[in-house]
Amino acid sequence: MSDDTIKEALNRMPYGFYSLTSRNGDDVNAMVANWITQASFTPRLIAVGLQKKSYTHGVISEGGVFAVNIFNQEDQDAMMPFTKGRAKKPDKMAEASYTPAPQTGCPILEDAAAYVECKVVRIIDVGGDHDIVVGEVVGGDVLKEGDVDDTLTLPQLGWSYAG
Repeated sequence: MSDDTIKEALNRMPYGFYSLTSRNGDDVNAMVANWITQASFTPRLIAVGLQKKSYTHGVISEGGVFAVNIFNQEDQDAMMPFTKGRAKKPDKMAEASYTPAPQTGCPILEDAAAYVECKVVRIIDVGGDHDIVVGEVVGGDVLKEGDVDDTLTLPQLGWSYAG
């Protein structure tokens, strides 16, 4: 056990491992994200903890739309190209295989099992290094068979983004 028991406790919260895609005009981006949850039934809202200095934050702030690409465990390799930020891999979207989502035009990545697309309702500055982006779900689809037990999560990768 470490000296930082709060960090250890936060690391026990299991998170999904998703690709958050965004669009502002012709500028599209994909990144990996895990602080994502449904926040309301009516209307259907998704809340995303998004690092303020990320490239995607700017794209979502300006474009007002995003999509959450959900992957099955067996397709984890398809997400690896999006683990590097635009500063380290500026051409990552040139190599990406995707189709535009019907409602928002956000990239739906080729190997995604399901997706939801959202229009931004509010970006909340909570005073930390991440903002909370709230989006209303305006579309979505299931592209591969499976259920929640098949969905890729951080613990399955042995990764952690908490604390």
